[in-house]
This record gives sequence, structure tokens and C-alpha cells, in this order.
Amino acid sequence: MQSAFAPSEALMQDGEAARASGCLSVLLWPPFSAAFAGILLFYFLVQVPINSAEVELSQHAAPAGAIASFFTPEVQHWEADLVAWSAAQGLDPNLAATVMQIESCGDPLALSPAGAMGLFQVMPYHFAAGESSFEPNTNAIRGLGYLKLSLEQYSEPGMALAAYNGGINGVSRPQHQWAQETRDYKAWGESIYADASAGRRESRRLQEWLAASGASLCAQAAQRVAGD
Repeated sequence: MQSAFAPSEALMQDGEAARASGCLSVLLWPPFSAAFAGILLFYFLVQVPINSAEVELSQHAAPAGAIASFFTPEVQHWEADLVAWSAAQGLDPNLAATVMQIESCGDPLALSPAGAMGLFQVMPYHFAAGESSFEPNTNAIRGLGYLKLSLEQYSEPGMALAAYNGGINGVSRPQHQWAQETRDYKAWGESIYADASAGRRESRRLQEWLAASGASLCAQAAQRVAGD
């Protein structure tokens, strides 16, 4: 009986034929397989740190189609709407959330002394006759529509945020001629948005804004949102 580990007569004949014909595939296979295994091992060792970094980054980044987790609960309340409104305008939802955070902290009935209204603090002259200024969808269409125009005009998010507050034409002047409110708005907004774009779980700049002026705005928004 032939052993299971002994080469068959046919296989031995094939080997002899291959050597006689000068075929190198049989003779070179062992070193070739070792080299191939070495390449695979090197590739694996190189890829492990990269993949680990990618996993670590993904743990800090907001999920696709979401806003950064550090925005206040009152703004998080509008997350699904912010994503939908932003998609309709071709905007980053984190940029829209930054505007909402600073403007109203998610209070749909916010009203400024200057007459700006709603979630995005839109001035009355941006609405068409008969539109409900405080209605969230209408307010978002008008507010984010102007934000889109600002971004198209200035390209850079910080300048677009300044234009949202000070007017597209207003911020065309040198920055030292801007109102202090517009300069502050740009400083707060571009830093908060940068934190959101980087996928950070916390924003020190947002906490500074809350401590400076935003906490009372968000307290009022919390009452309004809870009453929905």
C-alpha cells in the first residue's frame, strides 16, 4: 500500500519532466512563496498603525449625517431638521448648527431687540408677504438661504458667518470698521465650527460663549423646546 505522504509515480514523472524541460515554476516556488509571505507580513505591519489611527479618529468624529455632539441639547433637538435643511441648501449641517447655536440656541420663538426672529434670527425684510416668520421650516429656508449666499460670496466659513451677522455688503469693508458684534460673531463662530469640522467631542470656544452670553439664551430655549 502506498503511503499518504509518498509522491505518486505520476507526480514524480511530472517533476522529472519539468526539470528536463527547464521549467522554473517548480524549482522557484519555495523561495517565491517565502518572498510573497514576507511582502504580506510587511504590508500588514505597515497598515496596522494606519488603521488604528483611522479607528481612533472615527470614535471622535460625528456620524455621517449628524451634527457635532458638543452642541447644546437645545440645538441637538433640531439635529434631524438641521441635516435636512442643510442638504436642501447644499450646506454643512455643522455650519448651520453653529449659526443656530449663536443666534437662538434652538429657540424657535427667539426675538431680538432689532427685530430678528426665530431659530436663525432672520430679519423681517427677508420674508415674503404672508410667510410665517417663526415657523421653523420657513425660518430655515430664509436664514440658511442667506448663509449660502454669504458662503458663495466669501468662500471662507469665518467670513460667511461674519456676513450672516453684519451683512454681505457690510463685511466688505476692512474688519476694523465692522461693528464689535460682527467681530465677536466671527471669532465665536469660526472657532466653534472648526471644532465641529475636526470631529471634536468638546468645544472650549462654545463653553466660553456660554459663559460670556449664551447660557441665558439657552435657558430660555430649553423652556421653549420642552414645551413642544
